[in-house]
Amino acid sequence: MMTMPADILHQIVAHKKQEIEAARGRRPEASLREEIDPTPEKRSFFGRLSNCPPRGVNIIAEIKRASPSKGLIRPDLDPAEYAREYERGGAAALSVLTDRHFFKGSAEDLQTARRATALPVLRKDFIVSAYQIYETAVIGADAMLLIVAILSRQQLQDYLALGRELSLDALVEIHTEDEYQKATRAGANLIGINNRNLKTFHTDIATSISLASKLSEDQVGVAESGMRTSADIDAVRSAGIFNFLIGESLVRADSPRRLLQLLTSPLGAEKTERRLNRKVSHGTQ
Repeated sequence: MMTMPADILHQIVAHKKQEIEAARGRRPEASLREEIDPTPEKRSFFGRLSNCPPRGVNIIAEIKRASPSKGLIRPDLDPAEYAREYERGGAAALSVLTDRHFFKGSAEDLQTARRATALPVLRKDFIVSAYQIYETAVIGADAMLLIVAILSRQQLQDYLALGRELSLDALVEIHTEDEYQKATRAGANLIGINNRNLKTFHTDIATSISLASKLSEDQVGVAESGMRTSADIDAVRSAGIFNFLIGESLVRADSPRRLLQLLTSPLGAEKTERRLNRKVSHGTQ
């Protein structure tokens, strides 16, 4: 198993700030803003996740090449192929990692995936500057990830307002009750409950189950990380959340489409769990 350095989140944010400064040197923010389409054809990420489908599960399927905790997962991943497979399997939306240094992603991955499907696409990155939000609009994403743990309350409010101005939905990610309160005070209505502690990368789905009860009637919850079986999904669904962001299990699967179909089908629960447990026993999860 890969050894995790202490507080990887701090390292990622520090590196991200260096990347932004370098990007500003290549393309000033004023120039970036001029590239934004004033009448973008957006796909509603929030709208898609606000409605519980007949099967009772919405899955945001993630395109992910690597992670700091697992190293390389699928370095040769074809974003267009995976996007199409995810859509055929019944995914409600896509999430695409665009961090290059730690996750081996790129803006090009997002653009390629979005061109291949009709699904709304989330840009998953570590946003710590308005510059990145303008960049998110330029590359054509429909939504952005805002991580409460790395933003001040003022930043969160400002970034949510800027997102609305640019027709970008925002998935606001929390891990603790204090972070939930901060997100709520900032006006967040799409709450991602990350089961993974980004400081240690320890994962526990009990986090989503515990925090689901805090969501208000006008907030939509998304459980992130750690869902490997239909049993995991059912446990979180029983707490009131029907949206799930799933990455590693899908990327590693022999057939992402089939796995999605199994995860969203009540009849496939037992079969899915057996299949994924076999993968775990062989060290592929």
